[in-house]
Amino acid sequence: MNNICGIILEGYSHTGKTSILKALKQVQAKHNNERSVIVLSEHYTQVLHRTSGGLRKLTQAEHLRLLKERVSMLQSFNTWAKKTGQPEKNSNKLFFILERFHLNHRVSFSDSLTEEISSLENDLLTINAKCVLLTVSADIGERIMSRNKSEWVGDKKKDLKLESERLLEQQEEYRIQAERSSVPTIELNTDGKEWLSHAEQMYNLILNQKT
Repeated sequence: MNNICGIILEGYSHTGKTSILKALKQVQAKHNNERSVIVLSEHYTQVLHRTSGGLRKLTQAEHLRLLKERVSMLQSFNTWAKKTGQPEKNSNKLFFILERFHLNHRVSFSDSLTEEISSLENDLLTINAKCVLLTVSADIGERIMSRNKSEWVGDKKKDLKLESERLLEQQEEYRIQAERSSVPTIELNTDGKEWLSHAEQMYNLILNQKT
């Protein structure tokens, strides 16, 4: 019996990953079905990293190695819980949330994917990982502007339209890669921005499906 389960939040920028992540932590604290929780934001998992004031993209090998290290850590915790016995106790159960993980890798390196990503996804299955792909159907431009409206005035409005189109195209690539992935994935539309409601839905789904 596994003492671990968790959610992987995927999706391109502005789909609500950060808001959902915050809401999930609130929902888990309310239910308290697992006393041990690990939450890793995209800072610890994504391909792009900000270093020395600029963005650096990890190579395919570097990113795979990073993801494998994160999964290996979770697997080791699960092994420890099994060894200590009494798996029915909440104190032994572990819940995790990962932001931007295997689908982020698939989309970033879609032209040169290796068998290693399939191996990584098989490891995710051993720790009862379920993926939620956040998407939007409404005008994404509004969300892009919400972070810093002053950047999208005057002639920049043309750039905003191009950026919106680019992100919607990327959303389709996420859907394609989700279909190809072996990790169970549900798509969740976040147009309504009902973050707590979405989080409750996700959390209950994961708990009902864990083995």
